Amino acid sequence: MSLSSIAPPAVEPVSLVEVKAQLRLTATDEDALVTTLIAAAVRAVEAATDTALITRRMRLSLDAWPGDGIVAMPVGPVRSVEAIRVFDANGVAAAVDASPVRIDQSALRPRLLISGPRPSPGLPLGGIEIDHTVGFGASAAAVPDPLRLAVRMLAVRWFERRGDDEPGRGPIAADVAALLAPFRSPRLA
Repeated sequence: MSLSSIAPPAVEPVSLVEVKAQLRLTATDEDALVTTLIAAAVRAVEAATDTALITRRMRLSLDAWPGDGIVAMPVGPVRSVEAIRVFDANGVAAAVDASPVRIDQSALRPRLLISGPRPSPGLPLGGIEIDHTVGFGASAAAVPDPLRLAVRMLAVRWFERRGDDEPGRGPIAADVAALLAPFRSPRLA
């Protein structure tokens, strides 16, 4: 299984203006650094929660169909499934009807139920592609406030400390981890 981005998000869930206000910065000479820290904080929050904060299109590649037809999605929330393709042994794609696909958001990790015929892929690796849209919405207003606050806290902390954290301490402090906890899926060892 592999996941790739087809279309990145159009905006970040936290703006430069918001973070600069929290930092009480008025000058523009460090805007590039703050912008980079915001992007890094967004990616850290997304990685910790297996979520996409702002809507984007993704492609999931599978080697084979799960026996029960239920595909556990690595990133959520899943908004829609646009296309499903199965490749034959020559690498020629055939479309699979995506209309009977059901999206289950009730589980901690989103799942797709692929009902109906599922042709077997002819390629041993990456023979199935599922193009889908993930994210809370297209604007920052759609992102849950605790996740936006976690992004701001990380960006501000990283700006203020500039790499001066205590040795051996992880990138996400306990207060930020507490904000992320309701959005995290449990991980099995």
